[in-house]
Amino acid sequence: MGAQISPRLTVSDENSAIAFYKAAFGATVGWYLDVTGQLIPGLGIDGAQFFLSKEPKAPGSRTGAAQGAVPIKIQLFVDDPVAVHQKAISAGATERDPVREHGPGTTQSRAVKRMLQGTLVDPFGHVWQIGKLLD
Repeated sequence: MGAQISPRLTVSDENSAIAFYKAAFGATVGWYLDVTGQLIPGLGIDGAQFFLSKEPKAPGSRTGAAQGAVPIKIQLFVDDPVAVHQKAISAGATERDPVREHGPGTTQSRAVKRMLQGTLVDPFGHVWQIGKLLD
């Protein structure tokens, strides 16, 4: 198996997050890791894996979302970004940008590939860019 990157998203309520990711993206819970007595859920969206962990209570260790910042954006590549974007909004995400074409010949002329992409913010403050490469 080659290298993979699996983000670990910090959330205020793991059960609510699991319910949202299931409703928005069709996520499934595949496993739980036991990390020093804390169960860390592992989820998958059509084979793309990620983890959730509960936001720590200790001062100075709060998530970026809790501090009003967004430290990471998650790019989710899917076959139908428009449908996934709308499904996530119906599940409670907030639209930041609608799905539209980016790339050569558009306002982002430095791009070398075309793609459809829209941006959402989930109820836990994580930014999701839902897209599909074209051509």
